Amino acid sequence: MRTLLKKDETVLLIIRHHWLKLVMPFIVWLVVGTVSAIFFPHSIALVIILVTALYPVLIYFTWVHNIWAVTNLRVIDEGGFFTRYAKESPLEKINNIEYEQSFWGRILGYGNVDIQTAAEMGETNYQMIHHPKLLKDTITHAQEEYKNRLVSNQADQLAKVIASHVGTERPTNTMIADELKKMFELMQAGAITQEEYVVQKSRLLKM
Repeated sequence: MRTLLKKDETVLLIIRHHWLKLVMPFIVWLVVGTVSAIFFPHSIALVIILVTALYPVLIYFTWVHNIWAVTNLRVIDEGGFFTRYAKESPLEKINNIEYEQSFWGRILGYGNVDIQTAAEMGETNYQMIHHPKLLKDTITHAQEEYKNRLVSNQADQLAKVIASHVGTERPTNTMIADELKKMFELMQAGAITQEEYVVQKSRLLKM
């Protein structure tokens, strides 16, 4: 993977196209080589076989460098051998992810993955992915972990703010309103219970 990781970012999964993507170029090379050996002199046939061998080799290296990496912060789509490209989707921007497999896809382990992101990023469909269910499950799990870390950090920040007000000057109405909003969001996200919200709300309003 060529994309540089951010601070505290770890790779959870790296996945590629299914190996069937490599079969057709190899078959084409075998057919061309066989036909060349039958209809052309040995020296010419050898040159044709060596030159056309570049095709499956190029496809292989393209396959190696075309990856999808799931981290604890984002999904990275990068590829290209001679040319390079990279696209990333932050976990919080992914609204939905689906996968589908045909009968042969289930047997051989390939399928399509559809990732729907925020409106400005749109929808992306990846064809013939190796282990599509694993990719979907990894992204879903990473999103849950990311949400839990975010909620936990918000709760910690809220606790620090409340603690900092104890024994100090009275906070302004704007500060109280901001903290009430944060606590309500934490309750909606399930980080704190309704009872805890009521207690902290009463505590803030008395400051």
